[in-house]
Amino acid sequence: MSVHKLEADPLNQVPDSLVSVKKTFGIDSELEVPAFSARKDHVPEIDPAYCFNRDVTLALLAGFANNRRVMVQGFHGTGKSTHIEQIAARLNWPCIRVNLDGHISRLDLVGRDTIVIREGKQVTEFQEGIVPWSLLRSVALIFDEFDAGRPDVMFVIHRILERDGKFTLLDQNRVIRPHPAFRLFATANTVGLGNLNGLYHGTQVLNQGQIDRWNIVTTLNYLSEEEETAIVLAQVPGFGNNLETIKSMVATAGMTRNGFAAGDISTVMSPRTVITWAENTEIFNDIALAFRLSFLNKCDDAEKSIIAEFYQRAFGEELEYSIATTIR
Repeated sequence: MSVHKLEADPLNQVPDSLVSVKKTFGIDSELEVPAFSARKDHVPEIDPAYCFNRDVTLALLAGFANNRRVMVQGFHGTGKSTHIEQIAARLNWPCIRVNLDGHISRLDLVGRDTIVIREGKQVTEFQEGIVPWSLLRSVALIFDEFDAGRPDVMFVIHRILERDGKFTLLDQNRVIRPHPAFRLFATANTVGLGNLNGLYHGTQVLNQGQIDRWNIVTTLNYLSEEEETAIVLAQVPGFGNNLETIKSMVATAGMTRNGFAAGDISTVMSPRTVITWAENTEIFNDIALAFRLSFLNKCDDAEKSIIAEFYQRAFGEELEYSIATTIR
């Protein structure tokens, strides 16, 4: 069995500089982490308004600096994947996201034989999948929605969760050694425990032997009202002169989360939804209309009165809404 070596690839590099955690991420730490001095293909664009969570940032930086496998768990819309991407952007680290939905197959990850034209003739050639492609390069590979992957697909990932784990391509008689700058991350809603609360349909109960292979598991859940308000203002700067409106929006979102925790409603406003609400308010110049279009119309008709009450508490005014009627 042969060992494959990557030759003359623009992503075949190792970090060549250090960045200060304090200066780059605004976190009170004297740590310096490895980075690339030049931007390359697949490096995410920097969002200058992004706000970093201290604990999650330090966990992810440990993954980049020390080649640890890091999983970010938490509710939807909290920016788990974006958090990884924005760290990679500031480290100039190429980053690839793969959404492990039900249509991702083992062949997508490993590779398959394809028919190509060589010198005017059709020949069969092996096309490597995203896993071996990434393993051979200085790439941070993110498995999005890790707990939604099919069981047969998840076992493909088993071996590469080990820091120095080699990856075997049986069809090619090749053993792939991970590139020194290859990094692996994942995001999940349930930490592999399945759809316990009915909120995340399609998630799977994961093999605990696989979960045990993740070196670091960090949690990114909903922030305090002050932190969330700052994030919304950063993303929608047009509201800078109307701080109280943003605070009321965030307060409404907080009430939906408390209502969900109490079992009163089944739909939750995420920080992403609040940002969308603010953006739609700028478009329509109508807070109530933007709320209906951004969130209320996604909710069960039986719960709309409760959500309208949350809106009234936050804004001090009635919310008009309609309920769908069934034609018999």
